[in-house]
Amino acid sequence: MKKRANVLKSVVGLLFIVMLAACGSGNTDSSETDLQTNGQNNANEEEVVATEEKSDKLVIYSAGPKGLAQSILEGFEASSGIKVEQYQATTGKVLGRLEAEKNNPVADVVVLASWPAAMGLKEDGMTQSYSEAKNADKLNDGWVDEAYHYFGYSASALGMTYNTNLVDEPPTDWSDLTGEQWKGVVNFPDPTLSGSALDFVSGYMNQVGEEGWNLFEDLAGNEVAMAGANKEALNPVITGAKSVVMAGVDYMAYSAKAQGEPIDIVYPASGTVINPRPAMILKDANNVENAKLFIDYLLSDEAQALVAEAYLLPGRADITTDLRANVGDIKVLAYDWNWMKENSQSISQNIVDIFN
Repeated sequence: MKKRANVLKSVVGLLFIVMLAACGSGNTDSSETDLQTNGQNNANEEEVVATEEKSDKLVIYSAGPKGLAQSILEGFEASSGIKVEQYQATTGKVLGRLEAEKNNPVADVVVLASWPAAMGLKEDGMTQSYSEAKNADKLNDGWVDEAYHYFGYSASALGMTYNTNLVDEPPTDWSDLTGEQWKGVVNFPDPTLSGSALDFVSGYMNQVGEEGWNLFEDLAGNEVAMAGANKEALNPVITGAKSVVMAGVDYMAYSAKAQGEPIDIVYPASGTVINPRPAMILKDANNVENAKLFIDYLLSDEAQALVAEAYLLPGRADITTDLRANVGDIKVLAYDWNWMKENSQSISQNIVDIFN
């Protein structure tokens, strides 16, 4: 509808210019003057069209993290002069809003916290390719869609976050948390609310197979509690009401530790899941050129530095940080994102059944 409205405005504008030219032609007898006037009118017409085609805004739907998303917004506005309208919510709420607006798209760029969710949007035909994205070739292996529909500009890994006042010897692997000393003191983010927690369970099951359900049954038997999304699961560990978060998002742990909280994190010896956070341009974006500029900014040196400052993993393989463990320091499970996406719904239901 916006494009149709813009065309209508252009037509009306052109007619107005032609009418003005017609009204003024009675004062000139020279054919040369007429040609000059027509040339000026043509230039004006081109100027009007060009002005209307160029947009100075961008609409972003972002799953955060909130502080990082705001820093990136401000950096992009300062460097581009483009005004950003940003909606911040969880991945689930962003997807819900996209579905509600399917017949009247609003967003230009979407940033999520779930790689499989980006895969789903692409499969539904809701994204578009941007193969010329600057620095896309520098992203970590597997952190860019093969058709350049989405880009892993940052990432987090899942570990075991613990309260250093309560835990002298932290667990070394997931299975340790089934032991008697951890009974009733472990939180686990609810995979129906946390996309990263669901990715962990899916990745674990992808490697281990059906026997993997034994771990989660033993954890439930040891009174591990599903306690809301990531922040809700971490807060009781910060206050000391609980001792450990299993499959905690690591950037939250590093951030809390930097703020002086009695928090630290370990990664399991058997491996974990690293969650690239995808950014993509929607197929029906109204401000495509600005959206491309934003993707370029996300992968720029400046934005990648902001990612590191927020305690997330930079998306680019050529950038590391001293503030946290880097990609090469974290052992990952052997998982396939396609398998995880295809099986996520049944895995989510199984987890709910086990812990309830």
